[in-house]
Amino acid sequence: MSNYKIILSGGGTGGHIYPAIAIANELKMRFPNAEFLFVGAKDRMEMEKVPQAGYNIEGLWISGIQRKLTLKNLSFPFKVVSSVLKAKKIIKQFKPHVAIGTGGFASGPLLYAAASKGIPSLIQEQNSYPGITNKLLSKKAKKICVAYDGLERFFPKDKIIKTGNPVRQGLLNITSKTNEAKKHFGLKENMVTLLVLGGSLGAKRINELIEKKLDFFNTQNVQIIWQCGKLYYQQYKIYGNTKHVQVHQFLNDMASAYAAADVIVSRAGASSVSELCIVGKPVVFIPSPNVAEDHQTKNAMAVVNQHAALIIKEEDLNADFENKFSQLIASKEKQKTLSENIKKLALVNATKDIADEVEKLLNKA
Repeated sequence: MSNYKIILSGGGTGGHIYPAIAIANELKMRFPNAEFLFVGAKDRMEMEKVPQAGYNIEGLWISGIQRKLTLKNLSFPFKVVSSVLKAKKIIKQFKPHVAIGTGGFASGPLLYAAASKGIPSLIQEQNSYPGITNKLLSKKAKKICVAYDGLERFFPKDKIIKTGNPVRQGLLNITSKTNEAKKHFGLKENMVTLLVLGGSLGAKRINELIEKKLDFFNTQNVQIIWQCGKLYYQQYKIYGNTKHVQVHQFLNDMASAYAAADVIVSRAGASSVSELCIVGKPVVFIPSPNVAEDHQTKNAMAVVNQHAALIIKEEDLNADFENKFSQLIASKEKQKTLSENIKKLALVNATKDIADEVEKLLNKA
């Protein structure tokens, strides 16, 4: 049987959406007659990105709970009930053979609804420290694909498979494309290229840092590809007229951006970390402190502890950034060591390995 029905949920940020799309693409290659349906959160970026990738998507009325006391939290229980009911309705109509969750607000209601109907489900946990939703869902899930060691602290050990996080397949051979990529971006060959990534929506503190350090970068002979994010583009696009600075709302051709870079400054979301391991360039992580369980710092430290990247916490940027960055730029040896060590952490077959686990569940369905 190859006309399977496969339902997936992942959203809120690119870090949850692109892994779900990567898994769907791999399964579609294996089962060309399979039918796919995504479930996302209404008004979030998955409602745009998933159809662009060629898949149908249904939206749930769901959002995260705010960590501060706000009026929005009053509607949270109603959103959860509404979303679970709608997810059950979607499951009943679509009749999937398997359900896959890669994180994000809609993933919880969908996998809960699937489990309640006896549909085998697979969780793809991207972070080194899982959120509360996946911890709860793990009791019902058949398989849990993880990217880090030590997650038996949170999940049933017999369900865990270490696969890594799915990444865009175009990143696997970027080293040979450096010269082509530099031409693509119109970069100078005698300057160091810094790629700045703050996630798909942007990172306020990283953007403020780059703005403040433009003169410093100039003294360091650094040219910049700066992805400032959707929320901040109007504010920072003026610097795109500056010599040696390019400002982008979003980089659609990430493979070329990575290939062109000599050094990368990035947040430490799970997907970003996995991609950067494959890319194998020197990285300075600036984790977001505003995430559940401070998981970005934990993600970054898993790499830093292997002498494979540098980390600067937001609170230390003013004191430490110029010193650490200039030392990195000045030492080819340091750059080489970081590149070699981060590449050793790459799990390049993640998408295929996750699809293998899904296939096993389908064979039992």
